[in-house]
Parts: sequence; structure tokens; C-alpha cells
Amino acid sequence: MKIAVIGGTGLIGSQVVKILNASGHEAVPHSPSTGLDLLSGKGLPEALAGPDVVVNLTDSPTFDEASPAFFQTTMDNLLLAAKSAGVGHAVVLSIVGAELVPDLVYYRAKVLQEDILKTGPVPYSIVRATQFFEFMDAVLSWTSDDKTVRLPATRIQPMASADVAQAVAEVCVRAPLRGTRNVAGPEVFTLDELGRITLAAHGDQRTVVTDNNAGIYAAASNDGLIAKSDAIIAKTTYRDWLAR
Repeated sequence: MKIAVIGGTGLIGSQVVKILNASGHEAVPHSPSTGLDLLSGKGLPEALAGPDVVVNLTDSPTFDEASPAFFQTTMDNLLLAAKSAGVGHAVVLSIVGAELVPDLVYYRAKVLQEDILKTGPVPYSIVRATQFFEFMDAVLSWTSDDKTVRLPATRIQPMASADVAQAVAEVCVRAPLRGTRNVAGPEVFTLDELGRITLAAHGDQRTVVTDNNAGIYAAASNDGLIAKSDAIIAKTTYRDWLAR
């Protein structure tokens, strides 16, 4: 199969391209560095000339009030071009529990992206993943100083980006789901607990202070970020990933 990977040079996209090509498919990465601008549509006709599948892994450059407009415009452009080119399957990566965190504008924007895909003209699949291990250092930096890191006791079920990429690649080469596949890590942590594990692994002497108002994940209540029983559970544990 020929697959256009939009956002194919990023964290997930580059791994998806590698997995698909190693499996005998022809996956081509597209991004601003290759001449594609999803916001303006520049380069889309060329990128979608020939592929059987398009997977959109492009992310909003910000998590703020600009993110809904970003996803609205980019999805409209992508689906219009995909329909024109006769692409038979569109895949998008989203977030487990996105609709359960309405106080986060970025999560509302991802739900909007899903809705545009669902009502669009191209058969589709949505892969929803939990938070990535790779983002933990960034999460720590948002609410930290030289001595402390403040984190809420929000429950999360993170997973390795490599496992996310594998899940996306598997969906790309199958018939459109016309629905959603959820994937998640094998362990549930509170975010403050995960912070302590991370700092200890890095030899970082800062103290994690539990603060249920700290950072963006404070907006997630109950088990909104935890996968439900239908999720496919990845094998990589956080401690194994840290030890690599």
C-alpha cells in the first residue's frame, strides 16, 4: 500500500513511516520541511496523488484558544484534497478521554478534529492514545522551580511513543474502522507519583509537591484520562522505558 504520512517527520510520524516501510509498504512523510503546508493547503494535491491512505499526525503548534481553528482548517483542507484525489482511508491520531476534559481547549479541539473526520467524505479510522512517556519531562517543567515540582494527583495511563506508532501503523494497512480504536499503557499512575519516579531515575533531587491545581492536567477529573475496557494495552512499562 502507498500511504501519505502527514506530520511524517515528527515523533510519531517518523516512527510510523519506518514501521510501514519495514513491512513492505510505501510510506512517504510530508511536513513543512518537505514543502507541505496543511494550513494553506500548499503541497496537498501533490502529497495525495497516488496514496491509498492518508494519516494525519500534524499537531497544533499551541494548546491555547488557537488550536480549534488550526484543526478546523487543516482537516477541512485535508479531507477536501483526499476526496478529490480518491484516497480511500483517512486516519487521525487523537487522545483517550478527550471529550471528558472540556476545560482544556486543546482537548476540545481534538474532539472537533474527530467530529470533522467522522462527518467527512472519506472512510476513516481514529486511533486514540493515552499520554506519551516522552512528554513527561515537559510536564515536569511546566510547574517547577529549582527545588520543587508541583503536580496534581490526576490518574494517567501513559505509553511509549513507539507503541503508539505501532498502533497507528496497524490501523493504516487495514480496512477503515469507521470508528475509534483506543490504545493505552500497561500501568496507571497518579501524575505526582510518576513525577517522583521520573526525577529519581534522572538523579534529580527536586521534591514533588502534590498540588491538584497545578498544570493543565489538573483539569482532568476522576478517571477521564484512563482507558476503558475496550482499549488495546501496550507492553512497554514506564520503568523499562526509562531504563533504555
